[in-house]
Amino acid sequence: MTSPSPRIKICGLTTPTHLAAAIDAGADMAGFVFFEKSPRHIDLAVARVLGMMAAGRILKVALTVDARDDDLSTIVDELAPDLLQLHGTESPERVGAVKARFGLPVIKAIGVASAVDVGSAAPYAGVADILLYDAKPAPGAAVPGGAGVAFDWSLLAGLDPDGSWMLSGGLDAANVGEALRATRAPGVDVSSGVESARGVKDAALIEAFVRAARGGAAG
Repeated sequence: MTSPSPRIKICGLTTPTHLAAAIDAGADMAGFVFFEKSPRHIDLAVARVLGMMAAGRILKVALTVDARDDDLSTIVDELAPDLLQLHGTESPERVGAVKARFGLPVIKAIGVASAVDVGSAAPYAGVADILLYDAKPAPGAAVPGGAGVAFDWSLLAGLDPDGSWMLSGGLDAANVGEALRATRAPGVDVSSGVESARGVKDAALIEAFVRAARGGAAG
């Protein structure tokens, strides 16, 4: 039986060329990183340009890490995102406060290395609109994602394939089909897996990933 086509997010876009590649490939979401330690960080001027280009063509996601309200407000003003992605140590209460203040759907990233980590997502389930299960960074890592590392997909075996969640961490065109078959994830998120160098997206890899994800869902 054919599964529904997964929601596909290309994260860490930094240029009009690669945003256009994500749009042309048929991705559903474009992620823009606002975290200075990340090689994918963009400034507000770039965000404004990319935001205008993406408007009405692909959902815009603003990724932040433990950002303050004033920083979030500035990002919202410049990018006009459709969703906010909280990729830090934000508590369920903080997620709820961000939703209430900005009136936007929120994606909450959950770092996963064990079944305990998957269980830790439960308090967020009634607050975040989408849970993003990502590989848990190593202790002391400078950034919380985009490291090209996968985790044990079998840890997600009990999740509802019709739920509001996405899979991330170490995905690329070569393994996303297997990942979808193993987890029945309703959505996938990729960053380093569509890069030719750290922080540098590749249009051909973006197209290949989207094609593989669509095909993987039908496998």
